[in-house]
Amino acid sequence: QVQLVESGGGWVQAGGSLRLSCAASGRTLNTYYALGWVRQAPGKEREFVAGSSWSGRSARHADSVKGRFTVSRDNAKNTVYLRMNSLKPDDTAVYYCAAERYYRDSVPDSGYDHWGQGTLVTVSS
Repeated sequence: QVQLVESGGGWVQAGGSLRLSCAASGRTLNTYYALGWVRQAPGKEREFVAGSSWSGRSARHADSVKGRFTVSRDNAKNTVYLRMNSLKPDDTAVYYCAAERYYRDSVPDSGYDHWGQGTLVTVSS
């Protein structure tokens, strides 16, 4: 079992930056757990944002955030990060950290079965 706790959300003006963190406890992350960030805006479905493979050697970003967001992980600290630059009002959402046991050293964009409680990011225009 994996427990996930996000932090780092808040309010920022358009064009600003934030860094989200997700601390994991329970089983160690490098035992084949891929980690992802998924967001949900008001009235919209959850959307995969970015993810890291269990080793950290592979990362994937949604087209909507490519070039602006960067996912990274530190297995020694059991933590995954999402650096968000050039934020837009459309990025306003609750951001969830998610984990999935995934033996391939690649990043799934669905199938996550462990979730954090979410952290709210609000971007004002």
